[in-house]
Amino acid sequence: MPANLIKGDEVAESVRTEIVKELGRIYDETGLVPGLAVVLVGQNPASLSYVINKEKQSKKLGFYSEVRRLPEDISQDDLLEVIEELNEDEKIHGFMVQLPLPEHLDERAILTAIDPEKDIDGTHPINMGKLFSDEKGFIACTAHSILHMIEHTKQPVYGKSAVLIGRSNIVGKPLALILLRRNASVTLCHSKTVGLADICREADILVAAAGSTGLVKGDWVKPGAIVIDVGVTQVGDRLVGDVDFDQAKEVASWISPVPGGVGPITITMLMWNALEAFKYKLEI
Repeated sequence: MPANLIKGDEVAESVRTEIVKELGRIYDETGLVPGLAVVLVGQNPASLSYVINKEKQSKKLGFYSEVRRLPEDISQDDLLEVIEELNEDEKIHGFMVQLPLPEHLDERAILTAIDPEKDIDGTHPINMGKLFSDEKGFIACTAHSILHMIEHTKQPVYGKSAVLIGRSNIVGKPLALILLRRNASVTLCHSKTVGLADICREADILVAAAGSTGLVKGDWVKPGAIVIDVGVTQVGDRLVGDVDFDQAKEVASWISPVPGGVGPITITMLMWNALEAFKYKLEI
């Protein structure tokens, strides 16, 4: 029997319902709404589309929303000044800097300049450290989205074997820590891992985030596994994931498609983090 689909829109909608309910409750008590901002440097087409979607969704859900659109050739100092303004702006409870940045800008310095209490993208070293230390903080949105997808299946995580392909700061590393918190046994793999196929065959939960088209074949998947495909590569006029979907869907119990999987949830999780920042500020 073909696998059940983990549809990003369905998972995102369930999270949005929770957000709207909580926003309404807080507004009834305080008359206040959370403020969310995005900093966009340059005219990268993918970034432009992503930011437009964020702006639309945030306003639809009931947030106060701003987009700071900055020129491609902005200096490091001028961008840092914009970040400091947002750090001090009491209307803005959370914000993010859209990546990638132009090559002349120091990405690490820019992200580190964000107030950790407003770092709704979960990329500040302090928030990463809190995750490592099992403290409350913001979790990288993509990793948090994957967790919601896994939970959407209603399958247990406790005691299960999870294999993650990809060790980035926004997927592999934070997701490994999240799943460890939930008592899964986690194996973090990457492009240099020896015997990757055999390791994947042991996974009850398999997450592919390597950016390598069709890397995971059907015979790499353990029968009944949950498979989350995070990879997105443009091939001609199509978007293709890291998993050979047609093969894997015949073996897995649950699988996410590309497109239509993780993507729709990631923006929603940004809103979730903005709400959490707002509640922290109000001491709710």
